[in-house]
Parts: sequence; structure tokens; C-alpha cells
Amino acid sequence: MGRVRLTLEYDGTDFAGFQLQRGERTVQGELEAALTQMTGVETIRVFGAGRTDAGVHALGQVAHFDVDWKISEEKLVPALTAYLPPDISVRRAEYVEQEFHARFSATSRTYRYAILNRPQPSALLTRYVWHVTRPLKVERMQEAGKVLCGTHDFATFGQPDTRGKSTIRFVERIVVRPWGPCLLVTVRGNAFLRQMVRSLVGTLVRAGQERLSVDEVSELLRVCDRRACPPIAPARGLCLVRVSYDGQRIGIN
Repeated sequence: MGRVRLTLEYDGTDFAGFQLQRGERTVQGELEAALTQMTGVETIRVFGAGRTDAGVHALGQVAHFDVDWKISEEKLVPALTAYLPPDISVRRAEYVEQEFHARFSATSRTYRYAILNRPQPSALLTRYVWHVTRPLKVERMQEAGKVLCGTHDFATFGQPDTRGKSTIRFVERIVVRPWGPCLLVTVRGNAFLRQMVRSLVGTLVRAGQERLSVDEVSELLRVCDRRACPPIAPARGLCLVRVSYDGQRIGIN
């Protein structure tokens, strides 16, 4: 039995998320269907590092699956690509130790959120950015981001996958920087609650519009009340860009 690690990119627009959902089109479902077509084995299960929500994209998603056949790494990528739809791309495939787990072995995940900050929308970028017409003050967003870094109870900003699980997470860094007409918000942490990154970005945008002060952002952390969270950012601007494993970073910089 061998274990294969995949590095993936996908356009999340037409997916109901990464994880399998009955009656819905998902990234995991497409991968497992492609593997079944390629091998004739119907029981191959794919595990992902990040359970991205509906509409969320990836440039550096990591997944793994187990196989009892051997094919060279060089042949595996084109063979699998032949059975995948055009909105999923396998960038790399490699054999790893059986102890490796795409989700549980990960030490950090990095997401990047794109905000188009100008009056006019973009016909080309509309699937991949949040169009915010009101000018944003980057300095205010950066100040709010510093408050949100560290180990906190992020109950205001997201929900665990399982009810009753801890909402304490560690956010290593939040960086806001201009990129042409856009602002890119990069968030790195050990793990994230459901909708947490989008909730953090929505809060940063409120701060950038001077509708939230730094003290009010701190208060949002303190109250631990999901109902207190500002409106979350839409899914289309979010992209999983990198997953790290004991110092090894897989994805883009």
C-alpha cells in the first residue's frame, strides 16, 4: 500500500466546497471519481488539508490518498489530469510515508484574499475578487490585523466543524498590501474555524472604512459571540495558497 500526496489548484466558483456532499459537485468528489476512472477501484478516499467552502479557490491545496498499485510520479500527474475537469489541476504528485496526513500533519495554512478597491468592477477578475467601492485605509486594516494575531478564542469569527469543539486558534500573521487596483490580505495560522478567514477579512474591511476602531475589534475578540461578527467577506475573493509541513511549504509564495 502506497500513499500519494497531491498539490492542487482549482477554481472554486462552481464547487460546493472541497469536502464530499451528497448531491453536490465538490473537489473531493471529482478527484475520487477521476481516480476510480483511472484505476477501476471504487473505494479510493481522498483527504484534503483544507476544507475550503463553496466558491473558495486554491493554488496550493494538499491532498492524499492510498493505493495498492504503483505508477511513476511522472506518469501520475498526466494520467490523473486526463480524467479531471478543467477547473481542477494537479500540479504535483509524489509518494510519501504512510504516516503523512494532508490535514493532521499540516503545521500551518496560508490564505490570501483579494479585494478590488476602486469604483469600477472588473469583467476579468469578478470571479476572484471582492469588489469594494469605498476607499480603504491600509494602515487601519493593518492595525486591526495586529490585534487579531496571536492565540485567541475566535468564537466571534467562526464555528468549529463539530459542535462543542474548541474555538481557540493561533493566527501567526495578517498582512495587508496593495497590488495594483487590489488589496491582498494574507492570513497564516495553524488551523481555522469554518468561515473564519472570511470573517476576519470582513472585519478588516470595516476597519479600513473607519467603521470599526481597533478597540472595537478587540472587543469582538473578547465577547466570543458569533452574532457580533461584522458581515463576512464573500467566498470568491479567498484562495488557499500554501500548506506547511514541519518547515516544508507546499504552494505559492
